[in-house]
Amino acid sequence: MSALCKEFQFLPEIIIARRRDSAKTVTELNERKIMIPLLITLGVLVLIVIVAIAFVAGIYNKLVTMRNRYKNAYAQIDVQLKRRYDLIPNLVETAKGYMAHERGTLEAVTAARNIAYAASKAAAANPGDAAAMKNLTAAESGLGGTLSRLMMVSEQYPDLKANQNMMQLTEELTSTENKISFARQAYNDSVMTYNTDREVFPSNLIAGMFNFVAAELFVIDKPEQKDAPKVSFS
Repeated sequence: MSALCKEFQFLPEIIIARRRDSAKTVTELNERKIMIPLLITLGVLVLIVIVAIAFVAGIYNKLVTMRNRYKNAYAQIDVQLKRRYDLIPNLVETAKGYMAHERGTLEAVTAARNIAYAASKAAAANPGDAAAMKNLTAAESGLGGTLSRLMMVSEQYPDLKANQNMMQLTEELTSTENKISFARQAYNDSVMTYNTDREVFPSNLIAGMFNFVAAELFVIDKPEQKDAPKVSFS
């Protein structure tokens, strides 16, 4: 009888303990119900962020690749321009011995060559830059004009036309002009591809975020200046 009394004595505590365990179980279940959707949502958000980063990185890398392509294309122009700038002083020096009365023409060629050389250095430092490329275009147009005048005046000097050194220089100059023309076309094609891609959606958003500015074409404005100066002495 006393043992039964003792069991009844501890019954409230047992009931309370069971209720606590039951409440704890319910709480744990509720927490799981809340945590599972939260973890799923968090996982989805992380996945979205990873995909977004990969997407942005892909566009960024593509823009970098195309920018490097047009810069490399300009480097080919620069090689040929430097060769032409090296040929012109020799051309002027050779002509000087036969064209004593054409000092103004020879000085104009030298001055135009120096201006173009300085402009090409600025463009080579930042290919595609609008100001640098426009200055180079203007300088090259000026140089082409003075070379054309020199060739026209030289027609009046048969001995100069027959000079072997002069003939070789003009032949090399003509060849270099043709190479410049081909290199310029390749550069302009690369610039067009780059500019088009940076302007279309969604590349334009990434281009704006990372300061991918438009590149300037290398175009001779006047139709008569698109051709290489005629320097044949044949």
